[in-house]
Amino acid sequence: MTRIIWRKIKDLLINPYVNLKTEYYDLGLPERERTSDAVTIEAAKATARLGVAVKCATITPNPQRVEEYNLSRLWRSPNATLRAHLDGTVFRKPITSEVLLPWVRSWKRPITIARHASGDVYQNVEYRATGPAKVELLVTATDGSEERVSVDTFADGDNGIVQVVCNRDKSIANFARACFDYALSTGEDLWFSAKDTISRTYDQRFKEIFAELYEQEYRDAFAEQGVEYHYTLIDDMVARVIKSEGGFIWACKNYDGDVMSDMLASANGSLAMMTSVLVSPSGVREYEAAHGTVTRHYYRHLNGEQTSTNPMATLFAWTGALAWRAHLDDIPELAEFAKALEDASLRTISAGIITGDLRSQYIGENCQTVTTDEFLVAIADRFERG
Repeated sequence: MTRIIWRKIKDLLINPYVNLKTEYYDLGLPERERTSDAVTIEAAKATARLGVAVKCATITPNPQRVEEYNLSRLWRSPNATLRAHLDGTVFRKPITSEVLLPWVRSWKRPITIARHASGDVYQNVEYRATGPAKVELLVTATDGSEERVSVDTFADGDNGIVQVVCNRDKSIANFARACFDYALSTGEDLWFSAKDTISRTYDQRFKEIFAELYEQEYRDAFAEQGVEYHYTLIDDMVARVIKSEGGFIWACKNYDGDVMSDMLASANGSLAMMTSVLVSPSGVREYEAAHGTVTRHYYRHLNGEQTSTNPMATLFAWTGALAWRAHLDDIPELAEFAKALEDASLRTISAGIITGDLRSQYIGENCQTVTTDEFLVAIADRFERG
């Protein structure tokens, strides 16, 4: 469904005003299958070369999708491939409106999730063990010496699963710097949460690198800017977030950020009301919708039904990418266009023209639930009127 929305946004709101000079890479499952997923690598390389990309939501196949699309294998998440190649940090922030009331009543300002976009379960190694067997982690140095760490022992007839995840100090440091720099640019406090009391090597290393970089490179700048950095356990942070007024940056490891960003978006009203940008250490940016492909609406669309799918996240992915292109190429008119299109979108919601997912949180006097096409036409009308 997002691919259909993507095309409608381009046709109605982008192409009539902007001479797009884009390179296109099809990350749909048929093309990924045809190219043995080489197209995803090509897209990642093009993003790094061109400095900015805008990405539509994509499918990470499960066994059902393998059968549906006649795939030769379970292709990995295209997002994981892109993020690993760019080694970036994903910043996700709710799109808010004065007529949309967050479900968490204490929130008065948006909370930004900063998600490490490398490693963890997205680049893991998994194994199904059948006993009797002894599972060990074997580390072989370049000189041939070996170190073994016992993981578990499976008895006769005892089956189980094993998972190995990894990360690199350099990638963690890039993540930390991106978070510190973002906090300074927005003037907001930064919180980093993990579980070092349980994960005393993996999570502890994240905590150490954040602390070292803060003391060595950022403490003075934070003090001058009047913002603060704090570390806390992730369970404590979840409790703190729910009771807070918002207005800060919450840095999370990869999986934690994946889960918590959806919680944050839903608690603000809709997964479609959130911006998402991947920022690499070299300044390359990839903008995307923070939600999935809206499968249920797609099957309704195939049956000829009209849907009220919220296009805001996809639209703001386009405007974010165009604004960054404007920055890279010094095109102020393009930046103004992107800002005006975002303003027109928010004014449409403020006027009470909304998609179905926003109905329950709307607090204005009058509201009209419209289809996706009607919503985009209403945005176009307000954009034309200025």
